[in-house]
Amino acid sequence: MTSRMISVLAFIAGIKDRLAAEKGATATEYSLLVAFIAFLIIVGVTAFGNALNTWFSSLGTTVGSW
Repeated sequence: MTSRMISVLAFIAGIKDRLAAEKGATATEYSLLVAFIAFLIIVGVTAFGNALNTWFSSLGTTVGSW
């Protein structure tokens, strides 16, 4: 083997090791991202639900007074 081939093989092996070592970190990052998105959905649904409840209560009062 030439020294250039050895360098390329070492470079590829280093990249493979680096990608394999970050699997746990990537899973943790994705789980944090999913938890954050779920939190935002819960907050949004709660806020929208309260606004919708207020709107329907007002509509019911208006229709009831007719």
